[in-house]
Amino acid sequence: MADRHPKGARWRAWVWLLWLGTLLLAGCDKAPHSAGPRYGEAPAQQQTRIYRLAVHPLHNPARLLQAYQPLADYLADGIPGARFEVEASRDYADFERKLRTGGPDLLLPNPWQALQAMDSGYTVLAMAGDAEDFKGILVVRRGSPIRTPADLKGRTLAYPSPTALAACIMPQWYLSQAGLDVNRDLVNRYVGSQESAIMNAYLGQADAGVTWPPPWRAFVRQYPEKAAELQVIWETPPLMNNAFMARRDLPVELRGRIRDRLLALQDSEAGRRILAGMETARFHPASNADYDRVRAFVARFEARVRKVEKP
Repeated sequence: MADRHPKGARWRAWVWLLWLGTLLLAGCDKAPHSAGPRYGEAPAQQQTRIYRLAVHPLHNPARLLQAYQPLADYLADGIPGARFEVEASRDYADFERKLRTGGPDLLLPNPWQALQAMDSGYTVLAMAGDAEDFKGILVVRRGSPIRTPADLKGRTLAYPSPTALAACIMPQWYLSQAGLDVNRDLVNRYVGSQESAIMNAYLGQADAGVTWPPPWRAFVRQYPEKAAELQVIWETPPLMNNAFMARRDLPVELRGRIRDRLLALQDSEAGRRILAGMETARFHPASNADYDRVRAFVARFEARVRKVEKP
């Protein structure tokens, strides 16, 4: 059918053409898309790098993560582009395999393990805790007939590991100095963790459990009724405390920032809460050379008692 209003039809056609032309002109005015760099006020998003912190078995894995993940989060808060994750180990042997392969970026080993870690490419950033707190303690059930080291002859002792410095090596040296032949006079059991050593004494599966102050304090707080049935009968002289270490291939600037964060923990209320959760008074400046006295002690122990890794 013919359009009854030809002028109206022509008008609609002109409007449509005008609209189309406007779109085409607008497209011509746009600058071509560039695949090159863009410049602006906001910085590009920084890629996050994850660093693994392996802590030797001070506690069972769940308790260890609870105690040390706040430290990892604290480190991340002060180091942009970095995230830190705590890695637990099944037992001392598992942890020592990790440090020998150089897998974790960061370590918190005992002082003997620190010597092994130095040979695997790690370096000391700080000492965790006061040296006076690093000592072995022997725990027995209340009412135990054990009063002197000689009373342990023929009895069973539970230790976390033959490589636990404060909770095995130092007490065995102490008992050796008191006249016992550690290898013949005692039944030595290595039960995998600090808590297990304490529980062996509590359950009567060992005549004495051997540990050191931080796990014992944690046990007292977490299991007060069980702890009330136990008592500490002896403690050894102290030595160097645990080391906080970094793999030497990490950037020097990063290692310095981690060290500075550790040493500043005690300066804030939040930092002191983190330290309390780890049963650690503070971090102290330290280097590889500070652990030479541990090397000398272990040499004396191995010459007179046993090889550390071959009990």
